Amino acid sequence: MTERWVPDAWVILMSLTVVALLLSVTGGGATIPEAGLAWGAGVWTLLELAMQFSIAMVAAHACASSPPIYRLLDRLARCPNPERPVQAVALAAAFSMLAGYLNWAFGLVGSALFVPFILKRNPRADLRLVIAAAYMGIGTVWQSGLSSSAPLIMATPGNPLLEPGTGAPIVDRLYPVTETLFHPFNLGYAAAMLLVGLAAAMVLHPRRGAVTLSEAEVDEILPAPPPRARAAATPAERLDRFRGWSLLAALLFAYPLVHSIVTRGFGASWTINAYNTVFLVLAIVLHGRPTSFLRACRDGVGAAWGIILQFPFYAGIFGLIQNTNLGGWLGEQFAAVATTRLYPLVVYFYSGVMSMFIPSAGSKWMIEAPYVIPAGEVLDVSVMTTLLAYAYGDSAFNLIHPFWALPILAVTRRRFGEVFGYAFLIWLATILLGIGTMLVIPTAW
Repeated sequence: MTERWVPDAWVILMSLTVVALLLSVTGGGATIPEAGLAWGAGVWTLLELAMQFSIAMVAAHACASSPPIYRLLDRLARCPNPERPVQAVALAAAFSMLAGYLNWAFGLVGSALFVPFILKRNPRADLRLVIAAAYMGIGTVWQSGLSSSAPLIMATPGNPLLEPGTGAPIVDRLYPVTETLFHPFNLGYAAAMLLVGLAAAMVLHPRRGAVTLSEAEVDEILPAPPPRARAAATPAERLDRFRGWSLLAALLFAYPLVHSIVTRGFGASWTINAYNTVFLVLAIVLHGRPTSFLRACRDGVGAAWGIILQFPFYAGIFGLIQNTNLGGWLGEQFAAVATTRLYPLVVYFYSGVMSMFIPSAGSKWMIEAPYVIPAGEVLDVSVMTTLLAYAYGDSAFNLIHPFWALPILAVTRRRFGEVFGYAFLIWLATILLGIGTMLVIPTAW
């Protein structure tokens, strides 16, 4: 049914845009011209994030196509028994969730590039389910993990919620990650989500009628290692292949990051820029010669086209929420039905619904926090409870959000509707765990 009825990711994005425009007028109180201008004001506001996402795809692709990483991924993909395709699904899911726990971008991009290797070594595994399993990390454990946006913002000195440019602060102190990400409750939730997600993916593999790719089709999507270099024929070619350029580039990228980690600490330094720096340095060093590295980057640009195209449209929706009363109005609708015990669940779903319109957890938290934190305090719900409920809800809907599937769809050259059915069933299992967690989470710590 989903293969027949679910349209392309860009069409879904335009449908979300229509919904956001209508809500900003009917609920947010904006006029039609004001809504159009608010959308336009947001279009180019997330270019930095779009470029970060794009470079993440290109750098990770270049890294995966280097001979050492190519051999490592190929060896890892050989671990499952080819006659037991469920093992291949388990490997894709476990890799995605463990990588996503460490870093959301690494989990998203690394898993996307790992899928062709899994399909090559496990030809009986269902293509659709392997793809759905391979981006589970972003929809299950990443907001419980080390790169969770909102908890990191709350732990950062001078953050806008603690020291706003104008008006009263939203919170009165920092919330270190020892109280949030490394709290036993959060660690237990992450472990439970990992197990539920893994089990859900494994039981879904079809007993017959699995959709697979031929060997030639797999080879088309597999990152290609660089060809054996021939002898340089001209001085220009010798300059192009001089390894010194690569070493200089790697040093220029690495030094500021190392200096920041030494002087400011790992927690304050590890961002998506740090992730991109590490993968660029690895790709440069592992390829060695500039010509090999540049060829790998050129081949990786194709995997980033969906992000480049769609980000301005999501930024337009972000502009609607930021420049009209849409965000506040939605928050009021959710808060109107809340009690102290149900408030975490309300924040969970509010955050999840908002994530469908703004796929940027950090930006969205800055919009939502001024509403959800004070409302929670009125109901005697602690800031930490509200924060965790927001974080869990933000990732909860990512499995059914086409934006987060873009990297893996670009790599595998599939449509979102082809994998949505399996992703939706996995989402049902994880959302039930999330709802249960919100009903038992302490309202005060």
